[in-house]
Amino acid sequence: MDEATSALEFPRGLMTLSPRAPVFAALDLGTNNCRLLIAKPSLRGFRIVDAYSRIVRLGEGVSHTGRLAESAMNRAIEALQVCAERIERRGVSCFRAVATQACRVAANGPEFLERVAERTGLQLQMISPREEAELAVIGCMDLLDRKAEAGLVLDVGGGSTELSWLDMRAPGLSEYASGRERGPPPIAAWYSAPIGVVTLAERFPEAPGDPAWRRAMIEAFKVELAKFEGADGLRDLFESGRGHIVGTSGAITSLAGVHLDLKRYERRRVDGLWMTREACEGAADRLAALSVEARAVQPCIGPDRADLVLAGAAILQAVQELWPAARVRVADRGLREGLLLSLLASHRTRRQRGTAS
Repeated sequence: MDEATSALEFPRGLMTLSPRAPVFAALDLGTNNCRLLIAKPSLRGFRIVDAYSRIVRLGEGVSHTGRLAESAMNRAIEALQVCAERIERRGVSCFRAVATQACRVAANGPEFLERVAERTGLQLQMISPREEAELAVIGCMDLLDRKAEAGLVLDVGGGSTELSWLDMRAPGLSEYASGRERGPPPIAAWYSAPIGVVTLAERFPEAPGDPAWRRAMIEAFKVELAKFEGADGLRDLFESGRGHIVGTSGAITSLAGVHLDLKRYERRRVDGLWMTREACEGAADRLAALSVEARAVQPCIGPDRADLVLAGAAILQAVQELWPAARVRVADRGLREGLLLSLLASHRTRRQRGTAS
């Protein structure tokens, strides 16, 4: 599904604009989705001039076989060919493409990326879970509540889930958010759970009308997340109501669309929306009462996400139960936007060095 051209605001001061400012592009090939953003600098940050998103389910079956399936690779290559054509047509000059969990864990992941290069001309870089989490935080930085004392950026993917805890009291966070600091964001703690919506849905086939099915998914993710103790220093802030969650994923934006009763998906209404924990669970309850076929015709879900959205809702609920937060801010942004911001910052640095020399 194509995404509408739109304007996005990002931290100011990242670069000095010029009439010959380059065109940037960021491509994210995940376990479930292939996403592309093409943007030009604007006075307020970026202006998205082209966007493309297609669910390709690259990681379908990887949790069982350890390999990318031929049909899944073909679907991904078809989508990447579309991306390559758009990149060329838009005259992109600064570009980065990354691959995440499915390619990381599959035995034939590197072989697949070589095939992508041969078929499309795109050089995809397999990034680490740590960098994936950092890029998601960069992309969501504007949505963090500066009045809160702690934040948790939850990036629910198809094959893994990245969680990044931030101490909102740390001086380095405000410096970074203002654009005055460079490098990785000041993440207080980080964890990559090897469970995403695709792997969780494959592990727990849907049992219509059985509440134990949803609870089994929630508990499975809680067991995995409970293994991580590196963020325990911030736990009191969440348990006392001083922490909040920023959730980025197709499943979470779908819950927001259901909560708002949207007749069609509207990014401007979803991105930045605050939802209570009760509202998140209420939207999930509404979807659980529907069959897969009925969910497929929901305007904010569609057939490609109908069998995965409740797995995403289960991951969100598991996190909320272990890390209590009364509020969740929905992010229709994340890794791709983080890539674009990083490209922009790198371009500015190169220009400054060139000017200095």
